[in-house]
Amino acid sequence: MIAKLSGAATLTAAIALVNFAAIAGAGDYTFDSVAPEMKKGDDVTVAVRLTDKRTGKPVPDAVIFKTRVDMAPDGMAEMESAVTPLPSKEPGVYAFKTDMPMAGRYQITLSAKVQGEPETVVGKVIVKAAK
Repeated sequence: MIAKLSGAATLTAAIALVNFAAIAGAGDYTFDSVAPEMKKGDDVTVAVRLTDKRTGKPVPDAVIFKTRVDMAPDGMAEMESAVTPLPSKEPGVYAFKTDMPMAGRYQITLSAKVQGEPETVVGKVIVKAAK
């Protein structure tokens, strides 16, 4: 009888782990700015870190397939800049080149595919460009 209870407990734990993995979703990830403030100008490098909130660890090898930089936080969403991806120097950190022609707050909107995650991870990061 003890062996059956032990087996049942093991089965229950395994089912709980499977259910945990099944309910994990795009909301379990967050984008954060590596440097929340930088100098305004052309060809500014912006870096963001993608983190798994459940583990606190960076998420390497995500595929960033959509990016946008604009001044929406300052009410100027039409002030959009082109974004060019740069090589990553650190796992889980994704860098981009963009223009930040005036001082103010810029919003970086990213869409990413994370390995093993069926949903698209979408994040918005606000950075400040100073004079």
